[in-house]
Amino acid sequence: MVPHLVTALNGPLLDLEKKILEATPAIERWFRLEWQEHTPPFYCSVDLRNSGFKLAPVDTNLFPGGFNNLSPEMLPLAVQAAMAAIEKYCPDAKNLLLIPERHTRNAFYLQNVARQMQIFRQTGLNVRLGTLSEDIKEPTAIDLPDGTQLILEPLERSANGRRLGLKNFDPCTILLNNDLSAGIPPILENLNEQTLLPPLHAGWAVRRKTNHFAAYDEVVKKFAKLIDIDPWMLNPYFAKCTGINFHERIGEDELANTVDTILAKIRKKYKEYGIKEKPFVIVKADAGTYGMGIMTVRDGSEVRDLNRKQRNKMSVVKEGLEVNDVIVQEGVHTFEQINESVAEPVVYMMDRYVVGGFYRVHEDRGVDENLNAPGMHFVPLAFAQQHAVPDVTAKPGTAAPNRFYMYGVVARLALLAASLELEKTDPNPEVY
Repeated sequence: MVPHLVTALNGPLLDLEKKILEATPAIERWFRLEWQEHTPPFYCSVDLRNSGFKLAPVDTNLFPGGFNNLSPEMLPLAVQAAMAAIEKYCPDAKNLLLIPERHTRNAFYLQNVARQMQIFRQTGLNVRLGTLSEDIKEPTAIDLPDGTQLILEPLERSANGRRLGLKNFDPCTILLNNDLSAGIPPILENLNEQTLLPPLHAGWAVRRKTNHFAAYDEVVKKFAKLIDIDPWMLNPYFAKCTGINFHERIGEDELANTVDTILAKIRKKYKEYGIKEKPFVIVKADAGTYGMGIMTVRDGSEVRDLNRKQRNKMSVVKEGLEVNDVIVQEGVHTFEQINESVAEPVVYMMDRYVVGGFYRVHEDRGVDENLNAPGMHFVPLAFAQQHAVPDVTAKPGTAAPNRFYMYGVVARLALLAASLELEKTDPNPEVY
């Protein structure tokens, strides 16, 4: 499925595509050297926005929950990448414990869990599911729409308290697919004898988006120098606001001023490149996911004029967590469409490898709105099919594989940023 770009395929993005394609050998060598210095997260997904004049990540998820949206052709690649990732942590791994989100009614999410189990079983691992839900006291079957079942089992600590597993199941590696928005459960703490992936400080109980984008800033400056481009082409401006209380209207002046400051910086860049679009920013919770606590803002005054419904929406995110810190991020238009609906690419990675992706599509959203909202659907993309190898001889903007290669490069920049972010926020840095 090749996307339809509404915007004319010319200008800065074509120049960027040309430079990235010409520099492919240097780029791949640069990534190889970086991965010698840094350990990639076990897995990761990155939401990209392509405005025709800019291609940038707007969100990086360290607990990806959409493996079921990848095309089946990508499974062998995912299995290969999973093998490489697991060998790094536990070369003789036999048992893998997967801990999913607590909610067991979301059929789409559960299909993602089933797909992950399929991938890891094909690497030669015994995979079982352990749940953090206190309601499940014995193995419990959950029916999936395709007629298959998942078995959720209660977690158990070993007699000495140092290991985590299930009844008669002692895993070498524990993989979290739960983003810990509700906090770090005591049962996951102090597991000194097993590898927990991703580490606890990757969860939203600790992680902050502004830390990630600060790390991304560093990565992009180095990369932009390598291929001689303006880093802004790949990088959204951002700022952090703390001590916000949307209900009590505390901190809204500071937030409004920050919005206006970022908008002024964007206008300056738009003027430099002759871009006619109207600038906007996205204000969102500095921690959390599922597209909650997000709004599009085009002027600082809009922050002061929120009605009660809007304040309620911005005040709380997943697991009922109150929002006190927000990130004000440069909005990147998405001018990609599938069947006349606005779309954005999402790239999936395991270890340091791109294993596929899909378009998030929303019929009722505009080019300057968050698409991660009820009503979205997904169109799979096969990033590494034979015909998706970059064609350096093609004229810029004419070959879909070249566009997909660009997506993979920018997503890997965000992956590298996540690696730096985890190093910098690690409470036990001596492990690196």
